[in-house]
Parts: sequence; structure tokens; C-alpha cells
Amino acid sequence: MDEERALYIVRAGEAGAIERVLRDYSDKHRATFKFESTDEDKRKKLCEGIFKVLVKDIPTTCQVSCLEVLRILSRDKKVLVPVTTKENMQILLRLAKLNESDDSLEKVSEFPVIVESLKCLCNIVFNSQMAQQLSLELNLAAKLCNLLRKCKDRKFINDIKCFDLRLLFLLSLLHTDIRSQLRYELQGLPLLTQILESAFSIKWTDEYESAIDHNGPPLSPQETDCAIEALKALFNVTVDSWKVHKESDSHQFRVMAAVLRHCLLIVGPTEDKTEELHSNAVNLLSNVPVSCLDVLICPLTHEETAQEATTLDELPSDKTAEKETVLKNNTMVYNGMNMEAIHVLLSFMEKRIDKGSSYREGLTPVLSLLTECSRAHRNIRKFLKDQVLPPLRDVTNRPEVGSTVRNKLVRLMTHVDLGVKQIAAEFLFVLCKERVDSLLKYTGYGNAAGLLAARGLLAGGRGDNWYSEDEDTDTEEYKNAKPNINLITGHLEEPMPNPIDEMTEEQKEYEAMKLVNMLDKLSRRADVKDLHQDGG
Repeated sequence: MDEERALYIVRAGEAGAIERVLRDYSDKHRATFKFESTDEDKRKKLCEGIFKVLVKDIPTTCQVSCLEVLRILSRDKKVLVPVTTKENMQILLRLAKLNESDDSLEKVSEFPVIVESLKCLCNIVFNSQMAQQLSLELNLAAKLCNLLRKCKDRKFINDIKCFDLRLLFLLSLLHTDIRSQLRYELQGLPLLTQILESAFSIKWTDEYESAIDHNGPPLSPQETDCAIEALKALFNVTVDSWKVHKESDSHQFRVMAAVLRHCLLIVGPTEDKTEELHSNAVNLLSNVPVSCLDVLICPLTHEETAQEATTLDELPSDKTAEKETVLKNNTMVYNGMNMEAIHVLLSFMEKRIDKGSSYREGLTPVLSLLTECSRAHRNIRKFLKDQVLPPLRDVTNRPEVGSTVRNKLVRLMTHVDLGVKQIAAEFLFVLCKERVDSLLKYTGYGNAAGLLAARGLLAGGRGDNWYSEDEDTDTEEYKNAKPNINLITGHLEEPMPNPIDEMTEEQKEYEAMKLVNMLDKLSRRADVKDLHQDGG
């Protein structure tokens, strides 16, 4: 009934009546995502009628109402089949200011129309294969990049940027050819990186270093959503970028990695939004060539170095292991390097472990990233080793028992998901410089057996990668306990009492005779078996 009334007014009514009836329809069906099949033909005709209205000279408010209803109806894939034509797509492109002839975005009153048009295009492209083909024919990716360039430095049109980026993400997700076009022809990598810089309001202090205000306000919801969409689009653009062949590529990836470092050190409006922002940053960092990830850490300034020296002097002399890592003015410092971003990644990983579900999707990306960083960059590996596998002191509990990061990772080494347990074991193995004896010290042979078997290292040795030869130092507590540590379980076991010590002389004599009788029976059976064999 709603569609029938709306269709009647759209076909015969004037702009004011059309606006009112479509606004009522939109308000009633705003949260509708499943539609009755009985009204399918009416919804198709309503879509066709709306497109005919949109080509007319109608007020902006009427355009918005038409587009809102079209967006709702475009959630139904079946409705889109007859209305997804090149002509109708061009109508939406014109309303979204995606035609090359539209030089600027000066009329603020048109912004709601642009946003709603982009929302419609997102739904239509996602739900219609015909629309996806028409997007290639109409060169939609280039038009979207052109619109982004018009508004990349203007914060008051974040909604336009957000849905432009979402549509760009969908196109690059659905068409691999568009990824290549974005990367090389449309210069999507620097463009999208600049969008992130704008969203984060980055101020550069050096070529790959940005100023971080730890006491600054969180990102606004609009800036966060815009950044998340840009991160997702960048992921698709860089998904095959494991190798860097040109110096210009290396520079651009380093700039992007520096922007992502900044992203990890800021927060969104809510804890959930911050986690989503950091999750997408982790995914994108996984696409950055590992040689460019050194920008995640940076040397301290002269002032920070002086503060670190003061902090080191304040530590007690018996805390030599802890002197390498200090926390000063919210800055995690290790060996003269700022490790804030790596510490954030480590905390993010631990949170994902604590969730206890969706390990493959939520945990393996950050574990893989930390593993590759540790393998390629010595300072990162040493810092993570200090945080995850500090010198052993108390070895009374099994390695998998407890609440430390080490305990949690060791538990994952025997997880039912093969991919999860492999990457958890690989991470710890790399932190141990791929030395079997070092790994067993922290995990026990039982937990590490799967990795060692896969690597052909059950008999000991080390992996194929080269690491520095600096030696691990054992604590006095560990040295004293080492002779009594069970190599299989990896923990200290008290010597088992000798049952003979508790026996009387009569009991000992009885047990000895019992053993003699058992040996005698075994000997007789063996003799009988030999006689049968000889007779045969």
C-alpha cells in the first residue's frame, strides 16, 4: 500500500506533494532491509518513477527525499535489475558532482544531494553486477578521485569524502583491474595518504615523523569514519605491494607507514571506534614492504634523550633488565628509540587474544605484522623480546599457565586452528632468534613440538634466518632451577620421592622376591617360545 500511494503521487503530483509522500515513506522504512516479494513490481516502478523525477528541475529538498527512498529501495537486489541502466547511473553521477564539468563544491545547499547520491551509488554498485560493469565503462574510479581532490583539505564536507571513499573501496574490492588503475594511473596511493593526513591533522616534524599531542582531543566521529574508509581503500590499492622496485615507491610507502604510526598513537571518539581504526591500520601495515616499516620507530630528540638518561639513573641498580625500557612522559623508550607504536601494536594483539574468538580474522594480521617487523628490524625484535619474553625468574608454573603475554601466546601454540597456532609459534621463535634451545626455555618442548616438527628441528639447531649474536642472559633464579626443570613441560618439578625409602626391610625383601618371580616367568615363556619355533 505504501509503494502504491507513493507511486501514484510520484507519477502525477507536483514537487511539494512528491517530497511529502517520499519523506513519509522514508521515515517509515528507514530501518527496512528485507522486503515483501508481493510488492516487488511496485517497488521497481517506484524506482523508475523516482529517476524520472530526478531529471526534472525540482527543489533540493525534493531531490534529497527522492534519493533517500531510492537508497532504501536499492537494498533489494531484485528491484535493481530493470533500473540499473547507463542513463540512470549518469543521473546519479551528475547529482553526486562526479562529472568532470563540475569544477568546484561551493554550494553548501547541494551537499546533502551529493551525499545521498553517493549512498545510492554505494548500494547499487554493491548489489548489482550490471552497475559494476557500468562503473568500469563510465570510469567511475577516476571521477571519484577527482571529487576527492576537490574536497581533500576541506573538513566541513567529511560526509562527501566518507562516502566517496566507501564507493572507491567497493569498486577496488569488486574489480581487481581498478586496483591497478588506482595505484598507477590515478595516483591513488599519495591521494589517499593525503586524505589520511588531513583527517588526522598531521604536522610533520621531520621527513617521516609527525608531532603527537598525547593530551589532545580524540578524533571526531566524522574524521574517524573518513579515516577508516580511506584505510580500507588503501588496503585494496596496496594489496599486492610486497616488493619495492623504485625509490619513489619506497618513499611513498614510508610516508604512508609514518601516517599509520600517527594513526596508532591517536584515539577515536569511543573505545570501539579506536579499535576499528587501529585494526584497519594493522591490516594496511601488513601490505607495506617490511623494509619500510623502520619508520614505526624513531630516534629520540635531544630533550627526550636527556629525560631518558635521568629515568635510567633513577632505576635501582638491581633492575638491570628493566633499564633498557623506560616510560617517560607517556613515551615508551627502548635503546634510545621511541617504541610507542610497537607498544600499541603489542597491546592491540593482547586485547585480541583476550577476546577469545575470531582469532584467524582478528589476531593473525597483527601477529604476522609483529613477526615480520621482528625478523627484519633488530631494535623492534629486542624490544618485543623484552616485553614478551623477559628474563625468566619464576619457573614453578608451566609456560602456558598465567596471565602474561608469554603465557597467552604459549597457550595459542596448541590452539585447534592450525593457522593461529603456527603464527603464534613463529612469533615466539623469531623473538628467540630462531634458536631451538632458547624457544624451549620459554615454552617447553611439548608446546613447541608442532613448530619444530614442521621446521625439521626436533633434534635442535636454529632456523634459516640470520640474527645478531648477542647472548641472552639468564637470571640467578633460573640458573639455580635449571637442573630440575622438566624439558617437556618447561617448568620446575620437585624431585619425586623414592617409594623404597618408606619401606621396611621385610617389604623390600618381599618386593625383591616378587620381581625375581616375574623375571623367572618371563624367562620360561621365552624358552617355550624358542622350542616351538625350533620344532616348526
